[in-house]
Amino acid sequence: MKYDIVLFDLDGTLLNTLEDLADSVNYVMMQMGYPVHPLESIRQFVGNGIRTLMVKATPQGEENPRFEEAFAMFKAYYLTHNQIKTRPYDGVMELLHDYEEQDMPMAIVTNKNQESVDVLVRDVFKNHVRVAVGDDGIRPRKPAAAPVEEALRRLRQLYADRAWARMGGKDALSEADWLEWIKPHVLYVGDSDVDAATAENSGVDCALCAWGFREESLLETLPHVVLLHKPLELEAFVRG
Repeated sequence: MKYDIVLFDLDGTLLNTLEDLADSVNYVMMQMGYPVHPLESIRQFVGNGIRTLMVKATPQGEENPRFEEAFAMFKAYYLTHNQIKTRPYDGVMELLHDYEEQDMPMAIVTNKNQESVDVLVRDVFKNHVRVAVGDDGIRPRKPAAAPVEEALRRLRQLYADRAWARMGGKDALSEADWLEWIKPHVLYVGDSDVDAATAENSGVDCALCAWGFREESLLETLPHVVLLHKPLELEAFVRG
């Protein structure tokens, strides 16, 4: 096995959330009397969390005196409208099912707000993914290494009996030393420049998927070990 752990981005990697995000943004724009945005504009706005999405979508961004009102409206609306058009990409559920059957350690690491992440993991993935790290408003967001390292800590606790969690049966390492030791055995799967930078900042390998929110021509310019065109291609690559 080439990798012991697989981490996934969420939006644009496991789930096509674009239309629900666009509809929620444009609901707020209409309620506030601002211009709505075409889907392709929203595609370029996403990737750095919902606050950044709304900063880009709202005229004058955070300088707008009604920005916080707009942001609060978006969060409330999206939380109850995030499964209208959102669907897993073809092959994703089969991939996750296969990994669950193999007891493959995996986690979601995303800039999506934690409350929405928890709802989607519960309702769409039926909790097949047992660790999901979103934006809690406290921890630094991607492309910082912090959310990746938090996911690895949780997986170490969840799979405490695994050799890699015990550092190959050797004397227990400190958390910091263990993180440095495990990172070469971790693959991060995403669909954007933010994901590639996250992997690079975290010291883990990056697989990029061509079915997501960014053009393949951009993905080819980013640091990555493999460019995937179908989710099930990941299994063969991880096996090595």
